[in-house]
Amino acid sequence: MRKKQFKAESKKLMDLMINSIYTNKEIFLRELISNASDALDKLYFRSLTDSSVGLTRDEFVISIDVNKDARLIKITDNGCGMTEDELENNLGTIAKSGSLAFKTENEKTEDVDIIGQFGVGFYSAFMVSDKVVVESKPYGVEKAFRWTSEGADGY
Repeated sequence: MRKKQFKAESKKLMDLMINSIYTNKEIFLRELISNASDALDKLYFRSLTDSSVGLTRDEFVISIDVNKDARLIKITDNGCGMTEDELENNLGTIAKSGSLAFKTENEKTEDVDIIGQFGVGFYSAFMVSDKVVVESKPYGVEKAFRWTSEGADGY
């Protein structure tokens, strides 16, 4: 008998994964703020060896804007950002952590303290949202990229 791939309805699988990890829906906000914090930490770490970054620790910012009428929460940071490939690799692959990869690459440096290392926190946003949009502009790059998903069948 030949080996076959498992088949899964991605929305059910995503719901099962998220709801088995998280018990409170409010956790999504902590997870997304942690991701923004990691983006700041990555760019700050880069600024220690790259004077062209030109930002001091006090200039890194995370902002949260809420539009109750539109039922929209927007979390913005001025961290490292992600390229199109990084969006696909880090957000398009469940349980792959770009933060963990960054920490592993820099493990010999004592100052690396990254929060998100499991690659699933981002998906908690689907507990409270029908659609998630990530717009990212990598630091030092003119072009921005957009990743959009309704969590059901891809992005």
